[in-house]
Amino acid sequence: MLGIRLVRLIERHSEALSREWTEQIRSSERTSDFRRIPSKKLQLAAVEVYRNSANGYCKKAEGDIASRLRAVAARRASEGISLHQFVWALMLTRDHLWHFLRQEAFAYNIVELQR
Repeated sequence: MLGIRLVRLIERHSEALSREWTEQIRSSERTSDFRRIPSKKLQLAAVEVYRNSANGYCKKAEGDIASRLRAVAARRASEGISLHQFVWALMLTRDHLWHFLRQEAFAYNIVELQR
């Protein structure tokens, strides 16, 4: 039940999450290669990740996830993104999502406490 609620929460906020992530990726010196990709294209890719991956990762096998990440890494490499910057972007994605979920959990707990 909690997993489904988290997935729906991520999906509902995918637009805002992707905007924030795009700004973070484009402003970080550790992901400067990503500036080669137009902001809109990068944001659309992030929306896809947030909308589809949250639910998909809950249902997919580890091998399927690895295959998807390899495909994305290959696409980014063809766009001139170095491997270490791609990995750093993945870590920023994880941290960004974790921060969002912690904020939402705090807000949810406050509402529950008020009830």
